[in-house]
Order: sequence, then C-alpha cells, then structure tokens
Amino acid sequence: MAAAEEGDSSSQLTQQISSTTLSDGPDSTLEWAQFSHRVLIKTIISRPDGGAALAGEKVIVGGWVKTGREQGKGTFAFLEVNDGSCPGNLQVIVDSGVYSLASLVATGTCVYVEGELKKTPEGTRQKVELKVSKVLEVGSVDSAKYPVPKTKLTLEFLRDLVHLRSRTNTISAVARIRNALSYATHTFFQKHGFLYVHTPIVTTSDCEGAGEMFQVTTLFSDAEKMEKELKENPPPSAADIESATLLVKEKGDAVAQKKTEKASKEVIKVAVAELTKAKESLSKLEERSKLKPGLPQKDGKIDYSQDFFARQAFLTVSGQLQVETYACALSSVYTFGPTFRAEHSHTSRHLAEFWMVEPEIAFADLEDDMNCAEAYVKFLSQWLLDHCLDDMELMVKNYDKTAIERLKLVSSTPFERITYTDAVKLLENVTERNFENKVEWGIDLASEHERYLTEVIFKKPVIVYNYPKGIKAFYMRLNDDMKTVAAMDVLVPKVGELVGGSQREERIDVIEE
Repeated sequence: MAAAEEGDSSSQLTQQISSTTLSDGPDSTLEWAQFSHRVLIKTIISRPDGGAALAGEKVIVGGWVKTGREQGKGTFAFLEVNDGSCPGNLQVIVDSGVYSLASLVATGTCVYVEGELKKTPEGTRQKVELKVSKVLEVGSVDSAKYPVPKTKLTLEFLRDLVHLRSRTNTISAVARIRNALSYATHTFFQKHGFLYVHTPIVTTSDCEGAGEMFQVTTLFSDAEKMEKELKENPPPSAADIESATLLVKEKGDAVAQKKTEKASKEVIKVAVAELTKAKESLSKLEERSKLKPGLPQKDGKIDYSQDFFARQAFLTVSGQLQVETYACALSSVYTFGPTFRAEHSHTSRHLAEFWMVEPEIAFADLEDDMNCAEAYVKFLSQWLLDHCLDDMELMVKNYDKTAIERLKLVSSTPFERITYTDAVKLLENVTERNFENKVEWGIDLASEHERYLTEVIFKKPVIVYNYPKGIKAFYMRLNDDMKTVAAMDVLVPKVGELVGGSQREERIDVIEE
C-alpha cells in the first residue's frame, strides 16, 4: 500500500507538470499521466525554472546512466540519467545504504528509481536533482564490454551498433527531430483540411518511369525450395510415366469389360474408382515431370505469371498515382510513407529508402501549389524552433553551425519566386564562380546552381517555376508558350532542392498527345 500511495504522488506530479507544458504537441505529458506513474525527465528539467518549483515532490523516473561516479569515500553516488525524452540528463543521488553503488555507476546501466526532487546549491548547472529513496529495478552492464563509452563516437562506428546507437546523443536527437517533423507534417495538413491516404508499398506501377525500382518477387525462394525438393524427391522418369499410362489403359479396359459383361453396379463402381485413382496418379506424375530447377521460363524470358502476384511487382517509388485518384474524389489529400529508389548513386542525396510527403490538391493551379509548399516548409522550420530547440542546439554544436540561423531565416522570410528562364539568365551572368556544370537554357539545374541562387544571389529560400517541358514529366501542364510546363522547385540554403511539384495537365487531348 505504501508503494501505491507514493505512486499516487508521482501521478499527481505528472498532472501538475502537464498543466505547465504544451498540451497539443509531441512534448505533451497529459496523456502520459493517464497510464504511467513514471515521470519523463523532460517534464522536470525542461521547465522554464529548470524544475526548481518541483522541489519536495516525490517522483519515479527510469532511464540509462550516461555517467556515474562514487563520492564521499563510497558513501553515495552521482548518476547522470537520461530517458530519451530530451537531450538533458537528470542528476540522481543514491546513498550506499539504499543500494549497492558499484551496480549503478557503470555507463549504460538501466535504472528505475523513486525519490524526492531537491533544489541544488546555488551556481550549479541543474536547478533540481533526485534524491533516491528506493531503487525499483536495475539492468546492470559489464563496463568492460559495453560498446558505447562516454567519448564521442563516429557515425560510421555506430552503423555497427544498431541496437545501442539510439542511446547516443546524436541518434537520439535525430529520432526526436524526425518525430517532431512527422507530427508537424500531419498537424499542418490536417489543420488545412487534407485527408491522409495510405498508398501501397508493393505496387506493379513504375510511377516515375525511370525503371530504378526494387523488385519484389518470390521466384528465387520458390526456385530454391524446388531445387531442394527435387533433390529429395527426384522427378519421375519416362519409364515411370509409361508404366502409369499402361496402368490407366489397363484399368480402363477393365471397366469396359465389366460393362460388357453386365457386371453388377457395385463391381463396376469399384473398377471405376480404381481407374480414377490411376488417372490421378498419372496426372501427378506428369505434373512433376515438368518441374525443373531454376527460375521459370517462357519464350526465353522469366515467366512472371508463376510469381506471387502473377506479374512483376516492385517497392513503390512514389504514392502519387494512387493518391491522385483520391484527390479527384476527396479534394485535398496527402500520403506520407516510405519510398524506395534503386539508384546507383551512393550519396547523401540519393537514398535507397526514405519517407516522402506527397500532397495532391484538386481545383488548384501552380500558384496554389507554391503557396502550399512555402507554408509547409515554414511551418516545419518554426515547429523545430518551438519544439526541438535543445536538439537543434546539439546539432549546431556538433555538426552544423548555422542550422538554427537557417531555420529562423526560412520560417520568417517570404520565399523569392523566379521563373526558370530568369534564373538561368542570372546564373549565366555569374563571373566570380566557375560552375562544374555549364549553365544554359534547357538544362536541369544542378545542386551547385540551386545553392548559388538561394545562398549567394538571393540569400533566402527561392521557388523556381515554369521549367522546360523537355526535362519534366509528361503529366505536368503545358504552358501557353509551348516550351515550359507549370512545375516548381523549392530551393533552400545548404540543401538546394527541398520540394518539387507541379500543376497536372487536365486537358485530355494534350496529355494523350
């Protein structure tokens, strides 16, 4: 009963913390309080006062020890505990009389503790710390074998630690940022009346028409199973089939003879049953005789009619085809899910797997498309500043010094809008920079061109629109000049193209041609 009473106190604290934090974003704890006594570390240390007002409250926290050290000649220990809810750690103090300190201080140790929040001395970094009264659970580690030390690790090294890399500052920050952006994406489109449509991941359509798709097939596994089965049970020989054929003839003759002799119905029934059995056996032998190891062939090509879907199937490169049909019934829709590209360009700009947002708007033109894209990018940039500033500060410290500056720029600055033709003219007049890719009307702008426009010429986000029809997809609306189509790309500093879109061609005669 004592544990339940103290648990109730923790639950009340969670309710109290909820009332002072955002109630409609990914950092809300309102729902958390309804099913857990554990308090997120973020709700303690991320308050404006650093949690000082919570001093005296009893809480239960769980997390993993970032650093730990015994102090006072082994009479107590300081633990820096992180539960993944934010980059910051909660300082936890455990006396030796409460638990064996040696079992707690190793980096990576999982702890689930109960205690009272205390104000820290003036001048210390944290405003509050947890004085532990009871250690509820401990997941110990062997410090000699634990592969994630306190020191900074390279991203390449972490690729081999898939199961533990999310405990590092970088990967956990990326996870929280991606979570926030996903939440913000749904928030933006839902607030603007869009419906979320789930489009298939396995498809028979090549939406982009480039053929750079991952194929989904069971033919290889089926062929391996067949090869194994034929080794264990070899196919029938010609002699086996000939013998079975003779048996069918023999049983057929027997039935005919019984009928000629006007045998009883029971005798004829038995003879017919034997004939049927012989025919079935022959049919099975003939089918097995056709089985061959390897992939099924027809007319010298792989026979996909024998595949799982009876035709070729692929991992989707885009949900556009499917979601367009919904736009023609539900007006404003979007799909947001994984897409796959089998491009042999192994750079950070050519991912094999990524998540893509694809909105489709009925009764809209290119200007509507540009307005939507600009509003969406601004919304996400501001969302990160409002909800993930601590994680973004970590990115600025370790990876990208100007990330927050660019987010502020993008979120607050009207995007420059310029036609492709005018953009090419500006780039052709550049004299202080030699581009690797020649600039001329009709080319698909390279990343260096896009970044020069947004970083040097305009120093802010840029939307380039009305591209030459020869470098864009056939479904984009042909402009009156008969040379360009109503397509646009959103360019942002340091990245280049971030969003691509277009007004679809609705004139049936034009699209058929």
